[in-house]
Amino acid sequence: MTYQKIRAGINLYAVIKNLEDLIALDNECNQLVRESVISIQFKVKNGPKAWINFNKGECEVGQGKIKNPKIVLWFSSPEHLNKMFDGKANPIPLKGFTKIKFLQNEFTQITSKLEYYLKPELIKTPSDDYLKLNTRFTLTVAAFALSEIAKNDKKAKITASHIPNGKIQLSVLPDGPAVYLTIEKGVITANKGKTNNPDAVMEMKDYKTANDFLNGKSNPFKAIACGEVIIKGQTPMLDNLSLILDKVQHYIE
Repeated sequence: MTYQKIRAGINLYAVIKNLEDLIALDNECNQLVRESVISIQFKVKNGPKAWINFNKGECEVGQGKIKNPKIVLWFSSPEHLNKMFDGKANPIPLKGFTKIKFLQNEFTQITSKLEYYLKPELIKTPSDDYLKLNTRFTLTVAAFALSEIAKNDKKAKITASHIPNGKIQLSVLPDGPAVYLTIEKGVITANKGKTNNPDAVMEMKDYKTANDFLNGKSNPFKAIACGEVIIKGQTPMLDNLSLILDKVQHYIE
């Protein structure tokens, strides 16, 4: 059950977090919700809770509960939620029966587009724009998944407890996406963007380097030795973080 619970947390807190940038950066998806003002609450029995809010071409995703959601989707277990993300089950709507059309049309199209961007192995010749979005989304998934894994995976929890309090910045140069992690007493909190005065920094020199690095297509030691990935500050923080990062693919698969 722990495996299913961690996967559910990653799906709700890490994967769908990318809807914010998808709506902002993909014109087709933006047009689909240009006039929409609608919020969706996800409830999982003995599992995570999260919400999505669409507001006239903008999207926000958060953890917990949102006030007065238009749609409430209930799942009987974390496994039920994960099966939905795998395309093998449907949610149980508790509220918003008049909004089912939105779920079946606009929302389905948006989530299908997100899946498209998250599966580069299905694209024979990805364009530069595709590469940039896949890299951005992969970085977001990794950062927010780290938080869930460190909280619920026994071995990862021990590793996280050895990371000193502070902040770790991960970014793509020169002006690519960035995320940062705040560590406090073994608890890892993820955020998008940059932070002031991070204690440790990992910078990937360009999108191609970042994409290969994040998708496990390059040798991390060689990438660092060659200067393609630059690490600064308290490198032991990054060493421990990498041990947790290695577990992300296990739960996403």
